[in-house]
Amino acid sequence: MENKKVIILGGGPNRIGQGIEFDYCCCQAAFALKEEAYETIMVNCNPETVSTDYDTSDKLYFEPLTLEDVLEIIRKENPLGVIVQFGGQTPLNLSVPLRECGVNILGTSAESIDIAEDRKKFKQLLDKLGLLQPESGTTFDFDGAKELARKIGYPVLVRPSYVLGGRGMEIVYDESTLERYIVEAAAVSGEHPILVDKFLEDAIEVDVDMIGDREDFVIGGIMEHIEEAGIHSGDSAMVLPTYTLSQDMLNRIREASCKMARELKLLGLMNIQYAIKDEKLYVLEVNPRASRTVPFVSKVIGVPLAKLATKIMIGKKIKELGFTKEISVKHVAVKESVFPFNRFSGVDVILGPEMKSTGEVMGIDKDFGSAFLKSQLAAGQRLPVKGNVFLSVRDKDKRAVVLVAKKLKDLGFNLYATSGTAEALKKNGMPVKVLPKINEGRPNILDLMKDGKIQLVINTPSGRIPRRDEVDIRSHVVLYNIAYTTTISGAQATVNGIETLIKKKINVKSIQEYHKKPKIKTDA
Repeated sequence: MENKKVIILGGGPNRIGQGIEFDYCCCQAAFALKEEAYETIMVNCNPETVSTDYDTSDKLYFEPLTLEDVLEIIRKENPLGVIVQFGGQTPLNLSVPLRECGVNILGTSAESIDIAEDRKKFKQLLDKLGLLQPESGTTFDFDGAKELARKIGYPVLVRPSYVLGGRGMEIVYDESTLERYIVEAAAVSGEHPILVDKFLEDAIEVDVDMIGDREDFVIGGIMEHIEEAGIHSGDSAMVLPTYTLSQDMLNRIREASCKMARELKLLGLMNIQYAIKDEKLYVLEVNPRASRTVPFVSKVIGVPLAKLATKIMIGKKIKELGFTKEISVKHVAVKESVFPFNRFSGVDVILGPEMKSTGEVMGIDKDFGSAFLKSQLAAGQRLPVKGNVFLSVRDKDKRAVVLVAKKLKDLGFNLYATSGTAEALKKNGMPVKVLPKINEGRPNILDLMKDGKIQLVINTPSGRIPRRDEVDIRSHVVLYNIAYTTTISGAQATVNGIETLIKKKINVKSIQEYHKKPKIKTDA
């Protein structure tokens, strides 16, 4: 074959929502193409990446990822095709305009990408397949948003279209908040519409990464979010394999994923995000590209998904590559996000739909508690083995926090709480010291944290607009480097990690020791 050139579009400059995980995928693509004797051409403009190292690809264009610049490079190089799947949303947004200019897009077609990205077309696809989606709509103004929210029912998730990392996304519980949001979002969204979705409170979120060659489709991994719905997938801790989902639900997820992959004629990688509420499976979104979880899944299962996806794009078949079925791992891995909070004095560490993390780490072991503990250590959070715990949670979390507190008490910790949380604990027979609110007396929680007398803080937000006390508490945990969590599910996982730290010996093994020799063809 003449002219065996392939252009890979990178992700551009790093920013929230466009992380280094995509650089990993671009590098894997370059390595795969080299193995197949293709000339690799990388287009990226981020000096902090491995994909822009001079020995990663055969040729590097350090240029902006705009349609004009990319077309000029294509005209000069005349490649066999262009890969847009591995650089995140930025190159994916170029797929349709490039296709309209006659460029050969390798992998999932631009038409299929457009179906997944266009809300109306995607809804039609889900209706055709008999899959559920949270009620939603689009609008350009407050009146339209108000009508949609009334129809859908509060709370709603509102967000601008065509932004990265959940920028400008917010969970709205009432009309006055909605009006304020629409005014603010106009600056983010410009001419694009505002998206309004039903928010599924307390739902379990699930991510699926899979690979396909238009005929056969294989799931790389099904990941369960540790935090409940409402926290951006880039900020949420995830566990693989799942640890609370039934086999029936997992089978439903597999079936739905393969249905969508077949309908979209998946060629390469795809990420799907689900929410589970009241035993109903809802499709949140489909990304016909590599996701930020691909490196994590690849390391957990011992299969280089991005590398295989690249070979599929240039004509290889899944059966030919030997990766024909989902791998059942015997270990547990936890992906944890890394946040820059210690660099910003006074910042609130509460998580929400707008992404805040700047990286991620992984913990791997034979059980969940050990894997979670390792992920926290890697992320810079040291869990205590003794001392005092401060608990202050919203009303809806008070029942759940009782079990968390009991476990901590059984592990030898002393309990401190605000009056409302303390009352719930006392009703369940647990000794707890009540602390006054910050403006009501001393010593209060800030005094105890300053004096090094608090080793763990469990604080869930009381509402959309957090109270001043809550913000002060959460910003001080960063200042004094105190372990903390802001969700009940996170608190449960934290206690699990602490119990492991107290009762078990932590073993350190290389990631290679968790995998048998892969039975797939990854080289030429």
